[in-house]
Amino acid sequence: MFQLRKLSGLLVTLFLASPVFAGKLSIVIDDFGYRPAQENQVLQMPASVSVAVLPNAPHAREMATKAHQLGHEVLIHLPMAPLSKQPLEKDTLRPEMSEEEIARIIHDATTKVPYAIGLNNHMGSAMTSSLPGMQKVMQVLNHYSFYFLDSMTIGNSQSTRAAMGTNVKVIKRRVFLDDTQNEADIRKQFARAVQLAQRDGSAIAIGHPHPTTVRVLQQMLPTLPANITLVRPSQLLNEPLHSGNTPPPPATQPAKPRNPFHAGKNCPVKTVPVPASRALGIVVESIENSPLIQTLSKQLSGLKVDFGE
Repeated sequence: MFQLRKLSGLLVTLFLASPVFAGKLSIVIDDFGYRPAQENQVLQMPASVSVAVLPNAPHAREMATKAHQLGHEVLIHLPMAPLSKQPLEKDTLRPEMSEEEIARIIHDATTKVPYAIGLNNHMGSAMTSSLPGMQKVMQVLNHYSFYFLDSMTIGNSQSTRAAMGTNVKVIKRRVFLDDTQNEADIRKQFARAVQLAQRDGSAIAIGHPHPTTVRVLQQMLPTLPANITLVRPSQLLNEPLHSGNTPPPPATQPAKPRNPFHAGKNCPVKTVPVPASRALGIVVESIENSPLIQTLSKQLSGLKVDFGE
């Protein structure tokens, strides 16, 4: 019985010590293809850090190939029209484009960014907020096996609605790491991404190959909490979907079915608080009486087992 109680106590200790919840954090570095020096530093980070490559960047093919060879997940960082007036990349998608023109641009991007398995938007507030425009994008992507990572450059992105009726899976960015290039700000955003992953189960953070971002990631990735797992975006395709920086709404309880029978008054039940020590004892007793422990007990009976003191 002493051996059985000691084994039960060990199981309880392991149960209480194990993390109840492990969060998944995905980090994607955008704008690959222009700065090989910093990008090569990113590629020395854990393989779960993923990269998004601009199709018309001068080093697009080179960096996509190297990233794939080093085990990183590769995305096409497809330029999409913003609401603001600023210089645009070649072949930037616009809402008024025909589906044929969008298909041509996406096909061209696949030839320039080898090994890509996903696609995310570069800029794109005007394009992603247009339901007709994004429906054309999703219809084209439906002919590929890409997932779509919405960078959430605008709050009313239509990517999820546009993907309805297609086989395209949509995931969304939660945190931008480097809206500023101040190291303290980037550290704060990194910590926020970790907190969201811990709270909600998963989070995607997007950054860029700026020297400050690279330096912060080099310092902070090795210090990730034990209850955070670094994953590729494709590992989050079946996770609950949260939108950008908006906290997820509280879970709503389904309405209880109406009971046609009216019961009488409830019998009052007096509750008595249970001391923590007694509660733990109850857990131990429950484990001791479980079929698994009883079986182990029978197998151990007659054997001399030294558990130490």
